[in-house]
Order: sequence, then structure tokens, then C-alpha cells
Amino acid sequence: MEEAQTVELQTRVVGQNQDEDIPFTNQSQPKHYKWWIRVISYILFLISGQSAAILLGRLYFDKGGNSKWMATFVQSAGFPILLPFLFYFSPLAKSVPVSVTSFARRSKISTLVFLYPAFGLLLTGDNLMYSYGLLYLPVSTYSLLCATQLAFNAVFSFFLNSQKFSPFILNSVILLTISASLLAVNSDSENASTVSKGKYVIGFLCTVGASATYSLYLSLVQLSFEKVIKRETFSAILDMQIYPSFVATCGCVVGLFASGEWRSLSKEMKEYKEGKVSYMMTLIFTAVTWQVASIGLLGLIFEVSSLFSNVISTLTSPVVPILAVIFFHDKMDGIKAMAMVLAIWGFLSYIYQQYLDDSKSKVKKKMKANSNEASLGLTGQV
Repeated sequence: MEEAQTVELQTRVVGQNQDEDIPFTNQSQPKHYKWWIRVISYILFLISGQSAAILLGRLYFDKGGNSKWMATFVQSAGFPILLPFLFYFSPLAKSVPVSVTSFARRSKISTLVFLYPAFGLLLTGDNLMYSYGLLYLPVSTYSLLCATQLAFNAVFSFFLNSQKFSPFILNSVILLTISASLLAVNSDSENASTVSKGKYVIGFLCTVGASATYSLYLSLVQLSFEKVIKRETFSAILDMQIYPSFVATCGCVVGLFASGEWRSLSKEMKEYKEGKVSYMMTLIFTAVTWQVASIGLLGLIFEVSSLFSNVISTLTSPVVPILAVIFFHDKMDGIKAMAMVLAIWGFLSYIYQQYLDDSKSKVKKKMKANSNEASLGLTGQV
């Protein structure tokens, strides 16, 4: 009897510490106004941070910046500002049984050694392709091409995460593919005075490849949570952001020196059109805004789901081209406008399917809860 009470007490303690680690699979809980305030705040962080980061990245190239590795470096180098959140949300292991603590420690070490470095290298290549896209493409075209990540995400989720295709998701895939194709054949309408046709094609392929790689990364992260990490908590998500970003930053430093671009950084700073101070502030704010976007991304993963965060991330596609027309005087011709409308249509189709799935999930959970209550009532009568 005493052993049974001890086991029950340890189970309660572990459950309490898991609650302190804030599991993000809390979709069944009632949604109060505070929850909506947090979600709206995270959405604003993600949209504003990502839009500002893309525009600042384009500003860096337009004003004289030419280092692709530096542009890649700032996309991950701002991760230290997330460290206070990691310390704050880390679980308190002192009240957890020793066996549980030692198992968690061994699991985290193996994850650090194999999983996070692999994701970090994947992010390095992904960020480099994004840098090529920003260098060779108008920012409006670049942003609209990034909308294809939803289509890629649907494909990878089907094979890796057992995602089922529905008419709305299939419609989203087709619309986003057509949108990207319109931009591909519209290269002649772009300003070719500074970018050649060959570089435009390189930028186009790199941006599409980066979108596919990012979608693969998200699907692999979800698969890792389910099969490897097996703990869907806010601290686990922060680990997934910080450690791969550290590896990606180290990879960018290696690439910066291996490519020899570090030799031209001093000259690049001196020749920057807006001056040295503006050069440094552009890089710093680019790094910060990417982290603001990451906080919004992580917050949405915690409060809702990783899929929803990707959908909101794609919502910047129609936002950035409008800002690019205002600040960079990009052309907004008929074909590009049509591509933007198709991208928005595809986004709405995709998010409507998520709404339907969420509604069905809530109905099933309610039916299951009613069934459990009925069975408990019958047991009590017996």
C-alpha cells in the first residue's frame, strides 16, 4: 500500500513539473479573452518582424551590401536574445524523481549531439538560398515566391506527418503553384537594368528551393517532437530554435571565412551608401527583427500549432509587396497583382481547411468527454 502511494505521489510530482514546463498541446481548454490577446500579439510579432526583416535584408543589398554570407549570418545570429526565455521556461528538475531526471538528461544530450546540429546545417543552407533570392529578386517577387512554402508543407506533411489531402488543401497547392509560375514567366517585366536574366532565374530557383527546405524543416521538427523528443513543451520549442540557430551561425562564420567574403567587409562598410552607422544598424535590426518573428512563431506554436504558425508566416506574402511598392518603388503590374490575389486565395483556402479540422476535433473531444461521463455515471450506479 505504501509503495502504491509513493508511485502515485511521484506521478503527481512529474505531472506538476510537466505543467510548469507548459505543454502547448492545450487546444481542448476554453479560449478566454487573454488567450486571444496573446495569439493576436504573436501574430503581430510574426507578421511585423518577418516583413521588417525581409525589407531590411533588401535594403542591405540595395545600399551597397553584397555579402551573401553576412546576409545569411544575421538571420540566425540574434538567437542570444531568446536565452532569458529559455532559462525562464526550463522545467525545475529538483522535485522530479532521479530516474526521470537522468533519463531526460541522457535524452537531451543525444538530441544535442545528433538532431540539433543536423537542423542547424539545414537552416544554414536554407538561409543562404533565401539570401540569394533577396539579392537577385525584387522584394515583392521574393515574398510572393515564399508563399509556395504552404504547398511544399502540404506535400511533406502528407509523407512525413500523415497529413491527409482535402479539396481545400489541394486547391491551395494548385493556386500557389500557379502564382509562382506566373512570377517565373514574368521576369521580362522586371527591371533588368541591374539584374540579368540568368541571375533572376538563380534567385527564383533559390527562393523556391529555400521555401521547400523550410517546409521540410518544419515537418521534420514535428516528426522529431513525436518520435525523438517526445515532449511538446515551450522549453522544447525554444531548444529547437536556439541550438540549431547556434549551429547555423557557426556554419555562416565558417562560410564567411571560407568564401573570402570577410576580406571585403571593411570596404563594404566604408562604401555603404548610407554610412557606417547605418550599415551596422541595418545588420543589427535585421538580426533583431528575425528574432521578433521567431518569438511570434514560437508563441503561435505554443498557443495553437506549428501548422498555424506556418500559415500566419505565409500571410506576409501579400503584406511585403505592398510595403515594397511604398519603400522600394517596386513595380506592381497586372501579372504580379494576379499572382498576389492567387496567393491570398490559396492562403484562405488552406486556413479554412484548418478551421474545419479544428471544428471536427472539438466535436470529437466533446463526444468523447460526454461518453466518459456517461460511463462513469453507470459505474457509480453499479
